[in-house]
Amino acid sequence: MDFVRTPDHRFDGLPDFNYEPCYRKVTAEDGTVLRMAFVDEGPRAGHPVLLLHGEPTWSFLYRRMIPPLADAGLRVIAPDLIGFGRSDKPTRIVDYSYAAHVEWLRQFVVSEDADSVTMFAQDWGGLLGLRVLAEIPDKFSRVMIANTGLPTGDHAMSDAFRAWQTYARETPDFPVGAIVARMCVNRPDPAVIAAYDAPFPDESFKAGARAFPQLVPTRPDDPASDSNRAAWRALSGFNRPFLTAFSDGDPITRGGDKPFRERVPGAAGQAHFTVRAAGHFLQEDAGAKLASKIVEFVAETRGF
Repeated sequence: MDFVRTPDHRFDGLPDFNYEPCYRKVTAEDGTVLRMAFVDEGPRAGHPVLLLHGEPTWSFLYRRMIPPLADAGLRVIAPDLIGFGRSDKPTRIVDYSYAAHVEWLRQFVVSEDADSVTMFAQDWGGLLGLRVLAEIPDKFSRVMIANTGLPTGDHAMSDAFRAWQTYARETPDFPVGAIVARMCVNRPDPAVIAAYDAPFPDESFKAGARAFPQLVPTRPDDPASDSNRAAWRALSGFNRPFLTAFSDGDPITRGGDKPFRERVPGAAGQAHFTVRAAGHFLQEDAGAKLASKIVEFVAETRGF
């Protein structure tokens, strides 16, 4: 497997994100060893909170959430998925699969010296994180999800998502920063948009970003459908605290919180909420509020 590594200088001077990167090694199915980057902030002995980003962002998405979480005494772990951020980027779209991403993230979670983890997952962070949760549920003490899902292909996807799939597949230029900006209610500053572009010096670095939309199961016989159905069965037995926090301004995931509230036992009795005036990337529009809710969620369910 061929891969590229974004030069370090591309990450110089990022706004509000001067964290020293940490690295773990994960192994691809063909034996290729890839470097996975992550931020690890807050007290080492603090309760661990795993922040999982999605498409086409990276851990920079959490820059407004990391400080208040760390200040509350929590240990914040925010990885860059393979193909994104400072992590290595296989150069061929065919090197990315749903199963490969799950395995890379599973290896990362298992390698981390952290137990009783609180997971916060958005977008593909949920599609991957919930699969890992289904495989190693004892690693997690509680879960909070936002603007995500666990599709099996048994139900039709929205027109908005279909259009996104086509765009990611066919557009000659895939402007990551501009894509993120369009999916926020409050347009980010130019320096923030540039930070989302930073991991991708040119199109050869974007295979993973282009691949993700195509990997979402959209038909019942998709390669990932059976595994996602199995994950739903595992979630139907997950009775630890499970909280949803979807935004009111995301046409792609609108209403996606309902199946989780109905099917996950740990969602019963939780204070599920809607994040107002926020788009798909609600971490940009309401990061401080989300961080506050995570702190409350951890504190209120510590005795579970």
